[in-house]
Amino acid sequence: MRLPRHREVAILYNRPMAIGLAALLDDIAMLAKAAASSVDDVAAAATKASSRAVAVVVDDTAVTPQYVQGLNPKRELPIIAKIAKGSLRNKAIILVLALIMSEFAPWALSPLLMIGGAYLCFEGAEKIWARLLHLEHEEAAVEQGEDAEKKIVSSAVRTDFILSTEIMVIALAEVADESVGMRAAALVVVAILITALVYGVVALIVKLDDIGLSIASREDASAFTRNLGTKIVNYTPALLRVLTVIGVAAMIWVGGHLIISGAADLGWHAPHDLVEHLSSLVPAGALAWLVETVCSLVAGFLIGSVFAGIFLAIQHLRK
Repeated sequence: MRLPRHREVAILYNRPMAIGLAALLDDIAMLAKAAASSVDDVAAAATKASSRAVAVVVDDTAVTPQYVQGLNPKRELPIIAKIAKGSLRNKAIILVLALIMSEFAPWALSPLLMIGGAYLCFEGAEKIWARLLHLEHEEAAVEQGEDAEKKIVSSAVRTDFILSTEIMVIALAEVADESVGMRAAALVVVAILITALVYGVVALIVKLDDIGLSIASREDASAFTRNLGTKIVNYTPALLRVLTVIGVAAMIWVGGHLIISGAADLGWHAPHDLVEHLSSLVPAGALAWLVETVCSLVAGFLIGSVFAGIFLAIQHLRK
């Protein structure tokens, strides 16, 4: 039975459209699957890249609160926000430089990290010697207003640059076998997530006393809740002092570790071998890590003390 002419024309006219639409939908589905696969690959690469950088993230979190101690509470979060923006800029610069160096000059990464490590050792040792010699110049600058804030942000961003460099280089080493595009995407994710994590935790730490005060002053709060808020207020200054000590120690430890590891990469293995030998004398795990950390801390303090001595001598001569 033959269909009416107008129905034949309608079927022939609509068939290519139906086929084209189905093909288009298939293409969209394939693109969506490819995009999802790429997102999964980037997420996996970013997770792998950030896993080895956790220790430096802890150091970064411990270092930063010392920069806002003693400031007007209303200026704490704005200053942390400025430092976080500076940290993102640091990581963007480091990301580009690290990718270029990994392609064309991988040998330059170790010397640059050693220079950064020497700066961390100097900054940490200088703080210790300034405290021991009663040269409290930084604390006196806290009350100087906007200029002091700029100096604080600048100092914090400089320190962050070194720590961010190690974070990004460690992350890069974990995805070195991936394509350039995948390496770049993974490092972008690592940079954003780590910056948000570090400065989010820092903001929470420095505002703990305000949070405790808010809890303690609530009229509808129970006696237990008020007591908890009061304890938070009372113990926050002690926590910040402990974090300051940890932050200075972290700078020296990370700096010493960078110098020892960099020296081994450049061919001088004696310091690294000594640390490895001392670590092997204790059971593997936390004790071995502690021995390695103490060795890096001692080496970093000695190296930093040399630079700090030169710096303080120059300051004394100028005065």
